[in-house]
Amino acid sequence: MTTAAAFDRALIEEAAKKSALVWVRGQEGPARALWHVWHDGAVWLVGGPGEQPLDGLGLADGGTATVSCRSKDKGGRLVVWPARVAEPPPDGPEWAAAVAELKGKRLNAPDAETLPGRWAATCRVLCLAPAGEPIQRPGRLPDASQAAAPLPTPASTRVPVPSGLPARRGGGRRGGAATPPR
Repeated sequence: MTTAAAFDRALIEEAAKKSALVWVRGQEGPARALWHVWHDGAVWLVGGPGEQPLDGLGLADGGTATVSCRSKDKGGRLVVWPARVAEPPPDGPEWAAAVAELKGKRLNAPDAETLPGRWAATCRVLCLAPAGEPIQRPGRLPDASQAAAPLPTPASTRVPVPSGLPARRGGGRRGGAATPPR
């Protein structure tokens, strides 16, 4: 392995280990932020009912994806790399080892004790292994922002105040005393 390849591999590993989320773009749709663990030289993630959604990404066993990691200290994109997608069978040792790591990082699971069984029955556990040199890395980042428009959603925070609510008093100050009526 050349020095540059070793540096790239170390950069991918450290960025994935330190980032709570990675952005994954599969064969379909826009990139999506997903929680993960770095285990055995790859990003592992779980998705399905009761977990993060993987539908609409086009992540298939034997397919490819693009993974973006951010910088822990600055928060900006640090490295983008191609990945090979694998979906090991739930009865294999590779799946069991990855699930043990994922279970330890899964926050607020309502069924923590039976999590592996539920994942085996209803979810997908995927391995995204680096498959080549990074597409973007320090020294090879694009000049343009590459910001994307938000996806359409029915959720909104900018809606008119319902007519049934009383008007706020006190000049719009939060937490302050209301101005007494005159």
